[in-house]
Amino acid sequence: ASNDYLGLSRHPAVLAAAAAELAASGLGAGGSRLVTGTRPVHLQLEAELAAWLGRERALLFPSGFQANLAAVSALADRHCVVLADRLIHHSLLVGVRASGAKLRRYAHNDPADLERQLLAARRQRPSGRMLVLCESLYSMEGTTAPLVQLAALCAHHQVPLLVDEAHALGVMGAGGRGLAHGIAELAIVSGTFGKSFGSGGAFLACDELVGDWLLQSSGAFRYTTALAPPLAAGALAALHLMAGGQALLERAERWRNALAAAGWPRPAGQGPILALLVGSDARALELQRQLEATGLLCVAIRPPTVPEGQARLRLVLRQDLPPGTLPRLLAALGPGPHAPAPVNTPKHPLNPLWLAPVN
Repeated sequence: ASNDYLGLSRHPAVLAAAAAELAASGLGAGGSRLVTGTRPVHLQLEAELAAWLGRERALLFPSGFQANLAAVSALADRHCVVLADRLIHHSLLVGVRASGAKLRRYAHNDPADLERQLLAARRQRPSGRMLVLCESLYSMEGTTAPLVQLAALCAHHQVPLLVDEAHALGVMGAGGRGLAHGIAELAIVSGTFGKSFGSGGAFLACDELVGDWLLQSSGAFRYTTALAPPLAAGALAALHLMAGGQALLERAERWRNALAAAGWPRPAGQGPILALLVGSDARALELQRQLEATGLLCVAIRPPTVPEGQARLRLVLRQDLPPGTLPRLLAALGPGPHAPAPVNTPKHPLNPLWLAPVN
């Protein structure tokens, strides 16, 4: 159930970098970035992160929640209409409320519905400002956004697009740079170090103009203690280790196929988050207990986090899961609701179907 997709939170290089910075700078920054909290490791991480992502500027934040709050507040105010994917993260919604902007929701991953709402908002307020919010990889569904289409649509209507890359970074895109990498028409990309980077904290990546505006206007950046230097050092070491998650994505595809073959609904998407829909809350909790009894940690996700009748198990793949985890999972789950009737076929010891490794 952990979001430490690449297992970097225990990587020797990451731990060593954090320990060295701990010895050099202490545990905390001791102040905000604009007072006494900035350390060389903060500046180095921001510079290398911006270059890695192909953005002009990166700013660090103590948490992903603060980063998203700052991003929305920088781009929206009470004169703005914000159009957000229906499954957007709560932190972005809090940012909308804090900004005073009017919120509209478009159907999940539906560019056509977004365009209808953009046109309707433009008709109502021809000179009004707008902002579009989406995630690249949705944490409770496992689905990925059609970012190329969304970016083109927003560019056509001259509306800024903010993309939360928290769950895609390190795993998806070229070299793990996320699904927004290479898409120039984005106002801000937000990301976190608490998942694939195996550390803590977050960042916003943008152009110089937006970065300066954030630096001068964002209370979430100006009036909080800076990211702990050891966490920044750990994130920097993790950045140097990033090579993408292709092997993890291939493993996720095998897991999706195996779950479907066992009679379970095939989890949507291509990333390391597999949302296994089971329906009722009681069934989801029952399956969670079954998995825990075999030593597998998996959390049942229930309303109000997801809609009524759509309770699920949130299966999260990690690079460091041991071989044999998938057979253990399938055995603990048992046959799914769509499993074929059993056939009394003896397991011949030389049958290659029984020799094929699965993990």
